[in-house]
Amino acid sequence: MSGTPAGAPEAVYAGALCAGVAAGLVAAGQRQGLRRARVLFGRGVGQWPLRERWERSRSRLGRRLRGRREWLCLPVALALALLGKSVLPLIAGVAAVPMVRRWLAGRELRTERERRADGVVDLCGAVAGELRAGHEPGEALLVAVQDAGVLGAAGPGVSAAARFGGDVPRALRQAACEPGLEGLTGVAACWRVAADGGAGLAAGLDRLEGALRAERRRREELRAQLAGAWSTVVVLALLPVLGLGLGAALGADPLGVLLHSSVGLVCLVMGAAFEAAGLAWATRIVRKGEVA
Repeated sequence: MSGTPAGAPEAVYAGALCAGVAAGLVAAGQRQGLRRARVLFGRGVGQWPLRERWERSRSRLGRRLRGRREWLCLPVALALALLGKSVLPLIAGVAAVPMVRRWLAGRELRTERERRADGVVDLCGAVAGELRAGHEPGEALLVAVQDAGVLGAAGPGVSAAARFGGDVPRALRQAACEPGLEGLTGVAACWRVAADGGAGLAAGLDRLEGALRAERRRREELRAQLAGAWSTVVVLALLPVLGLGLGAALGADPLGVLLHSSVGLVCLVMGAAFEAAGLAWATRIVRKGEVA
């Protein structure tokens, strides 16, 4: 008896989906192993020419898309609108653009804040090194500020105070008001104590650098511990998409039901509301853990 079994297409779709998920997990494991190897043996591990070419292409594409990544919601929404034969996904995509832009802006702000905090740590070490090399405190701070380049708009004020003999602690405290530069308050305190009491500025900056580095290590350890929680949040967010894909693979029409029936529209609205509430709740829990 010839012919194709009734469940063959569904089995093929399900097998392809499982193979894709397995490939993603294997790739994630390889990336995690490569990161561990780089930490243990240096950043040169795993740098093959093809991989370097891929990394350069990805960074170049990222620079081109920077500031316009939120508009990628529109092609996805257009594809869903064509598949579901409805204008509702396109409307949702247009509405999602400002929300995605806000989320990306917050993510870039957190990245910039961490970069500045790391720059303050390097600034303390650089000033202490310049002082031990025999430079005056103002000259040492001026050289370190120019080399670090993390003070942003507050950099000229600190440089002017260091160059012309101004109130350096006050300039440092004003710069510490910017996000990520809170560690400059400690630098200002060390500078004030060294100027008033004659204490060694280099020794104070060394202790401050050690404290800031310890704080950074605690932050990184906490982030590593919360990586599992973030992964759970991402998996829960992608479960509805996986359900739609499985429904389509089994021969159903989930987009048609959700977009072209009253019951489906009600389920879509309620599901989207519950999904948003769940993501907000889980994100808030993880954020509280990071703050703690």
